[in-house]
Amino acid sequence: MTRTKIRAAITGVGAFLPEYRLTNDELSTMVDTSDEWIMQRIGIKERRILKEKGKATSDMGAAAVKELLKKTNTHPAEVDLLICATITPDMPFPATANIIAHKTEIHNAWSFDLNAACSGFIFALSTGVQFIESGRYKKVIIVGADMMSSITNYKDRTTCPLFGDAGTAVMLEPTIEETGIMDYINRVDGLGQHHLHMKAGGSLRPASCETVENDEHFIYQDGQTVFKAAVSNMADVAVEIMKKHHLAAEDVAWLVPHQANMRIIDATARRMGLNKDKVMINIQKYGNTTAATIPLCLYDYETQLKKGDNVILAAFGAGFTWGSVYLKWAYDTPE
Repeated sequence: MTRTKIRAAITGVGAFLPEYRLTNDELSTMVDTSDEWIMQRIGIKERRILKEKGKATSDMGAAAVKELLKKTNTHPAEVDLLICATITPDMPFPATANIIAHKTEIHNAWSFDLNAACSGFIFALSTGVQFIESGRYKKVIIVGADMMSSITNYKDRTTCPLFGDAGTAVMLEPTIEETGIMDYINRVDGLGQHHLHMKAGGSLRPASCETVENDEHFIYQDGQTVFKAAVSNMADVAVEIMKKHHLAAEDVAWLVPHQANMRIIDATARRMGLNKDKVMINIQKYGNTTAATIPLCLYDYETQLKKGDNVILAAFGAGFTWGSVYLKWAYDTPE
C-alpha cells in the first residue's frame, strides 16, 4: 500500500510596510551620495522606515500575521507553530516570535526565532516544512521581519542606502497535490562572519561606552568580498536545485531572489538562463529588508502567480548563509 506524500504548501502571504519613505534624495542630504550613484550600483530608489516611537520588529511581524490570518480565514487558535526569521529582534530575549504570537492572540502554539540574516526566510521556511511533512502540524506561520533602520549607521555611505524595514508572513499547510515545497538546499560557511556582521552587542563584545562611541552596534560590511561571494553562491545554489530536478529555464515560471543588489539579481538570473520578465523585483521600492525580501516579492506578485508554477527562491546572507527552495505554487489568486 502506497503512502500518500504530504507536502507543505504556501497557502497565503501577508505583509506590512511602514508609511515613511526614505528616498535617495533625502539620503544625499545625510551622507555623500546621490540618486544616480545608488541606482547605478544597487538599484534602490527608496526604502520604508519604521519611524513611530515605541514600535519594533514585532509590530511589523504582527501586522503581517493579522493580515495573513484574515486572508486565509484562519482563527489564531488553529495555528500550531510560528517561526520568526529576524536579525533585529525586539530584544535579545524573549524571542520576537513569542511577542508576535501574543500580539496576534496565537495562544495555542509554540514559537521561536531563527537567525540566518538575509537567508532567514529560506532557512525558516525549510524548517517549517518539516513539521507539516511529518503530519504533526496543519498550520505553520513563517514570519520574515526586520527593522534594519535600527542597526543601520546613517553616517556610513556604503551601507545606509541598502536597507529598509518590513514585516511579512506566509502560511504553510499540508497538501497531497503535486504542489508545495518540492525541495531545498541550504548551506553555510562560518568564515564569512568576518566580512558581514555587527561588531558589538553580543557576548564577545558586550555593549559598553567604548563600543557605542565607536559605532560598533551597526552593520559592518566588506562590500567587495560580500558581493563576490553572493554572486557565486546564490547563482550556484539556484542552478544546482534546477539541475537536481531536471528543470530547464523554460520550465521555471519565476525566480524570487533576495533583494540585496540589482547586479546580484541579474547575475543569478543569467546563470539560470532566465529572462528578466521571469524575475520578481521590487528592490527599487523597498531596498534590502533582509528576512522580508523574498516573501515581500511573493506578496507583490501574488496575483501573477498561478497554481502549479515552478518557482525558485534564492538568497545569500551574513554568516555566510545561502540557499534555494524549489516549490510549485499552490493556488490561483483572483486579480
